[in-house]
Amino acid sequence: MAKEQNRMLTLYRTQVVAALTKEFGYKNVNEVPKLVKIIVNAGLGDVKSNSKSFNVALDELAVITGQKPVATVAKKSISNFGLREGQKVGAKVTLRGEKMYEFFDRLISIALPRVRDFHGVSDKAFDGRGNYSLGIKEQLIFPEISYDKIEKIRGFDICFVTTAKTDAESKALLKALGMPFSK
Repeated sequence: MAKEQNRMLTLYRTQVVAALTKEFGYKNVNEVPKLVKIIVNAGLGDVKSNSKSFNVALDELAVITGQKPVATVAKKSISNFGLREGQKVGAKVTLRGEKMYEFFDRLISIALPRVRDFHGVSDKAFDGRGNYSLGIKEQLIFPEISYDKIEKIRGFDICFVTTAKTDAESKALLKALGMPFSK
């Protein structure tokens, strides 16, 4: 029995490649920009002294992404912030392949529409090299998170890394995949 293919990956291969080739005049299919990875990063500096809260935050990130997060540590000590070198200050998950497309699909079709007063995401968060960053203010927009079990509302950053050479190509790729950019 063949494995069911991801909806976003099928959309990319059947419609997005053809649309971007027509729009930008690519000569080769390999020139068409594609998503390489999605990085979900959460700063957890507020729970640095409480390891139980840190583990709860890691579990929430794991439930949202479907992959175990890696704890990030401070590179150097900063006494004004009460920060020691090697102390856990955040968590990150790098998604690739099937999990990446599945997370992207859940983000744009389920999570973002649940944001209060949502009018689309900003189109000003490109980095000049074809990558896009998005900030999420609260983890509750994901239906996997139980409202009763959260300790604190936490936000995180999502970075979409593409093979696009310009911001225009990257925006066209994300828009074709269904990213709801504001007008």
